[in-house]
Amino acid sequence: MIGPAADYLSDAEVRELICDLCRHFYQLGWASGTGGGISIRQRDQIYMAPSGVQKERLEPQDIFVLDQTGEVVQNPGTDFKVSECQPLFMNAYRLRDAGAVLHSHSLNAMAATLIYDSTFKVSNLEMMKGIQGVGVFESHEVPIIANTAREADLANSMAAAIKAYPEANAVLVRGHGVYVWGETWAQAKTQAECYDYLFAAAVKIKELGLNPETGGQG
Repeated sequence: MIGPAADYLSDAEVRELICDLCRHFYQLGWASGTGGGISIRQRDQIYMAPSGVQKERLEPQDIFVLDQTGEVVQNPGTDFKVSECQPLFMNAYRLRDAGAVLHSHSLNAMAATLIYDSTFKVSNLEMMKGIQGVGVFESHEVPIIANTAREADLANSMAAAIKAYPEANAVLVRGHGVYVWGETWAQAKTQAECYDYLFAAAVKIKELGLNPETGGQG
């Protein structure tokens, strides 16, 4: 059973919010080329942006609504397909009781997967404090899973990674991007921004010949 989400919004408000966030993510380079996506849970309903469409041009009526089992209950029409990320978003709802989940094709996230093996690991970076339960002087790890030809095929490996790294609020996909969640849409957005900073910082620190796992310190 999926628990209740915080900060309840009306149907119209959550639809408009998803469109607004998709436009914002597009401007950040997280949702270009129809990539990326977002889902927000409101009580027993899960709202989800469609797949394979220009995310910056979404309208409120284009959003899918699913029940708590992941079945579509409101379909915007035959021209739209529910997000390919659907089973991955559901992982975060079921396993982490998330209130919102987003998928980013950020270049920073993708590049970070190329400089680490099985986990992304950083320490001593101030923006770590933006991740729930993480302190600046701690070591924080995010699991990295292998990419697949179809996004939906990532579901099992993502579920295993979520269970193996309970302190992480994200899962990276090698050569692809990242999934990030939070208790509310605002927390998911905040953590996605903080993680993206950390991914960029790690790549830069590595370029300087330093170790991002120590925050560049000796």
